[in-house]
Amino acid sequence: MSINKVGIIGSGAMGAGIAQVAAMAGFEVLVYDMNQDARAKALKGINFSLAKLTEKGKITDAESVAVIGRIGMIGAIEALKDCNLIIEAIVEKEDVKKTVFKQLDMFVCQECIIASNTSSLSITSLASSLSNPERFVGIHFFNPPVLMSLVEVIAATQTSPDTLTKVIDWVHAIGKTAVKVKDTPGFIVNKVARPFYSEALRIYEEGIADIATIDQVMRAHGFRMGPFELMDFIGHDVNYRVTEAVWKAFYYNEKYRPAHTQLKLMEAGYFGRKSDRGFYLYQNGKPIEAPQQIEVSDILSSTVFRRIIAMLVNEAADTVYLGICTEDDVEQAMKLGVNYPKGLLAWGKEIGYTDIVQTLDDLYDYYHESRYSVSPMLRKLAKI
Repeated sequence: MSINKVGIIGSGAMGAGIAQVAAMAGFEVLVYDMNQDARAKALKGINFSLAKLTEKGKITDAESVAVIGRIGMIGAIEALKDCNLIIEAIVEKEDVKKTVFKQLDMFVCQECIIASNTSSLSITSLASSLSNPERFVGIHFFNPPVLMSLVEVIAATQTSPDTLTKVIDWVHAIGKTAVKVKDTPGFIVNKVARPFYSEALRIYEEGIADIATIDQVMRAHGFRMGPFELMDFIGHDVNYRVTEAVWKAFYYNEKYRPAHTQLKLMEAGYFGRKSDRGFYLYQNGKPIEAPQQIEVSDILSSTVFRRIIAMLVNEAADTVYLGICTEDDVEQAMKLGVNYPKGLLAWGKEIGYTDIVQTLDDLYDYYHESRYSVSPMLRKLAKI
């Protein structure tokens, strides 16, 4: 059965965005949310997004009208019974998601593919809620779905090859780039990106460099935002919990360990831009002050950058080494999912794998912490 009718569960930012993307690609879409106000808000948001695209000349008025015509807002979940693909995009709570999947299992056809847009929960565990788990898969879009081209496609232990192939083909059909991922905590992007935040926090907590300096150094090396700016942008309530989830799922591996500095911000309700206070101060979500240029010595700049980039390159290499994804997919994922200026393995090669390994070995010799252990793949690339 080919995919021609798509169901979306949840009309929040992600659900509405996925619905718009699918409708723009010509698919009939039904968006389910029991909350009528939420449905109305989602439709208003989609109209606003389409108006912006029309204004920029990306689509015509006629195309905008056609897209809206392909989207139906529904308040009864049973109305999804004729869909070929249903994507859940609701709260990140496993028990809530499983309850929804068990509902779907009672009335959709056996060929209907059921998916979750979760960013951190086990796809294998979610699949176990279905009588036919072979048709379950993870389809992780990035926010905002209309603008972000990456989609992580995650196979559960139970997912059939046919389901995986159909979903990857569908992702291509909606104009997105699919990367195939083994079901693992954080998948590719949320796993590999952890050191960008955690090593920056470690450097700050040790008093090696302050927040503004670390951000400036990383921006100077091509990152659109420094790690502290980005954590404020994402929200500490979200970023901290993803870090904590990955740490716990990897059996408390210390390289993923959360930082108390971020925990305290979250506990205080200082979530970043959304609360007008985080590592920086904001007004109505906008920075009160533009970043000031700081005089940073070459030695300090090199120390900050090399520690963070070495940890990122090592994490990318280890992700490939563990069979979570291919080299090409980890490179694509980090460039498209979090807008890194280069693929991390390519960046490591440019710097020199030997230098990356030496940086990590020096850190391990100093700290004697396993967080600085070198991936066997990276050591092989460096031929050390």
